[in-house]
Amino acid sequence: MSQSIIVLGAGESGTGAALLARAKGLEVFVSDSGIIADHYRRSLQKARIPFEEGGHSPDLWEKAIEVVKSPGIPDQVPIVQGFVDRGIPVISELEFASRYTKAKLVAITGTNGKTTTTLLTHHLLQEAGLKVGLAGNVGHSLAGLVIDDDYDYYVVEVSSFQLDGMFQFKADIAVLLNITKDHLNRYQDDFQQYVASKFRIKQNMTGEDCFIYFADDEVISTELRRQQLEAAKFAVSLVRHQDPGAFADANSLHFNLEIPPNGPFEIALSEIPLQGPHNMVNAMAASLAALLCEVPLDKLIQGLNSFKNIAHRLEYVGELQGAVYINDSKATNVDAVFYALQSFDKPIVWIAGGIDKGNDYSLIEDLVSTKVKTLICMGVDNTSLREAFEEIIPQIKEVDSMESAIEAARQVAGYGDVVLLSPACASFDLFKNYQERGEKFKEVVENKKKVRSKKVLV
Repeated sequence: MSQSIIVLGAGESGTGAALLARAKGLEVFVSDSGIIADHYRRSLQKARIPFEEGGHSPDLWEKAIEVVKSPGIPDQVPIVQGFVDRGIPVISELEFASRYTKAKLVAITGTNGKTTTTLLTHHLLQEAGLKVGLAGNVGHSLAGLVIDDDYDYYVVEVSSFQLDGMFQFKADIAVLLNITKDHLNRYQDDFQQYVASKFRIKQNMTGEDCFIYFADDEVISTELRRQQLEAAKFAVSLVRHQDPGAFADANSLHFNLEIPPNGPFEIALSEIPLQGPHNMVNAMAASLAALLCEVPLDKLIQGLNSFKNIAHRLEYVGELQGAVYINDSKATNVDAVFYALQSFDKPIVWIAGGIDKGNDYSLIEDLVSTKVKTLICMGVDNTSLREAFEEIIPQIKEVDSMESAIEAARQVAGYGDVVLLSPACASFDLFKNYQERGEKFKEVVENKKKVRSKKVLV
């Protein structure tokens, strides 16, 4: 076979990259160490793209002029290092896709909140009538969309793993929400490497571009003082300020920018269906991005009103015996749990646990001590979770299934309490992924509600 673009991994990202390469007339070969899912295999076969699965050919590097690597593959694995050692460029799918579009790119990253902010930004642009595509870590291949390239804007959720393989990519609008310790196993346990990865979101930006950032994040603020930035800066904060950007108080979001025909203005919190201070940061960042894309103020407010957040992220499930049940299964690290706990003023029955990723629970001790009345540890091994909070929380229960977790919560939750599934951990001990965990939570709560209704009717 002649030298080709080699695509490592045949999931959403890799398959999209392969299809784009073929659409542009490039030789392409796909290699996956696992078994390719049926729908992706069919897509490759239909496009007549050669592939291998169940392992990589030992001479694969001889066939490569460039490698497009899926974000789930660490840089340190031998197959990737083999390409790097031979001077063969290894890039991400987003880097590859960005070569083939002239659309404006709104790129959003952060340890937490990027999915909500990405979906909200896309929703605001779409509701305003703009031709906008949704791509990146949110689940859609940018490369796949760029094949037809029918959009004027792409809103792209970008993970640190994707950023690591992006070199010439340039965002027209970049959003950096926060940086807290996560995924450090991919960065040799060096937090500064992870920070540098997140800050790649601003690379190649010029004075015509816009950088939106959360000014209250000390890591971001410190790093900004160290780095040069040509793009116009827009600060988002939960503290009143006069810089270009936005801030929130108890009643409104305030916007300090001149976007004709609007001067500075405010939006009442009642116009926003999201909950919690962290979501006000997300809403301000998304609104600024939309305004910078020339979305009119009236359309912006309409879009904020009609937005529905993603499943498994502070998702209202229902009430059972007067207690409110909230599904926050997507909260797989301590920082995400911090935001969740901060969102409620009522006593919380907290369901947590799973595969602990070396969590530092001291970050949420104060919140837990003032807000949580009962901790329900759900997992195969709850040792670290229990040890972290046994001196802080009056009541801790251990369970090994969602059914027993909900039953335990039902027994202790009072009228007006919040039962919050916000695990702080990966799901793989009891569930396939956080989605299955969240769906099971909703299913069990709904079943309990039905049983309760039947008893009332009888």
